[in-house]
Amino acid sequence: MREYDFEPVRGLPEQLPPGEEVLWQGQPRWGALARRAFHVRKIAIYFVVLEVLAIAVDWSDGLSMASVLSGLTWMLLLAGISIGALALLAWAMARTTIYTITNQRIVMRIGVALPMMMNLPFKQIRSADLRVYEDGTGDIPLLLAQSAKPSYMIFWPHARPWHFSPTQPMLRTIPDAAEVAKILAGALEAYAEESDQEPQDEAAPRVVQTESRLAPESESVS
Repeated sequence: MREYDFEPVRGLPEQLPPGEEVLWQGQPRWGALARRAFHVRKIAIYFVVLEVLAIAVDWSDGLSMASVLSGLTWMLLLAGISIGALALLAWAMARTTIYTITNQRIVMRIGVALPMMMNLPFKQIRSADLRVYEDGTGDIPLLLAQSAKPSYMIFWPHARPWHFSPTQPMLRTIPDAAEVAKILAGALEAYAEESDQEPQDEAAPRVVQTESRLAPESESVS
């Protein structure tokens, strides 16, 4: 993790070293981020239920139509401000976020007021899951090595919901998530094959791709 003031390459804090290349870059889709991370749809439904209940109670108490509409107006105003603020925050977070996949690592530029770069080398990634939604966007959460100690508070909303220990950084609400997962799977496989050729104490990870999971598995040592 590092803060930065200058971005020589879009989404990266420095020029890539020789031999490393960008395979994919993308950003969250802000509408999907607003729905899934900030739950604007659920909040809208909540306010609708409150308004219906308020109308029913006021009507049963014999209040005039003017009084009922007056109370409804204030509730609609509160709902609009709340949902609008959350939608604006989702838009700002999506606009300032850039996910980058290279042939060596994943880099996440996140943060609105205080932009930060999160560097996740492939050697620290144990597995990557995939969840695709009906609109074509999807999430790719990353399970890191036990030595890595990512902070849920720092990564949120770019972290798998309700997974605090261990925290799983996540490429969230990205368009064409299935295609991005294929790119990541290919990069992990190539990295694993390259690691197999280097002398090391432990076997290099193998990458197994299923319909919804990209999972490195350690080769058993006889």
